[in-house]
Amino acid sequence: MNLKGTAKFLIGQVVKHRFYPFRGIIFDVDPTFSNSEEWWESIPEETRPKKDQPFYHLLAENEMTSYIAYVSEQNLLEDRSGGPINHPDIDYYFSKYEKGCYILKPENSH
Repeated sequence: MNLKGTAKFLIGQVVKHRFYPFRGIIFDVDPTFSNSEEWWESIPEETRPKKDQPFYHLLAENEMTSYIAYVSEQNLLEDRSGGPINHPDIDYYFSKYEKGCYILKPENSH
């Protein structure tokens, strides 16, 4: 976990996976792992991230499809490509794209 104990990335920020070829928009953050043990154990042990760090919910896409991803902070990097994200759920969560960041709709913030 980072020194302040806070998330490194922001809701609306575009990120990419450190190892796998996908990118996405963050739409929610868990301060620590908050998924099922079954999901956790499905990750190969040699690449399984630590649970005590922020985990991000992403509107993700790769060259073939769009989906929802749940990714640890240690496996994300800022995406500086500037290319658009074409996920079909963008309009549900975000109102617009401004200055490199998607703006969350007020009704979706907590």
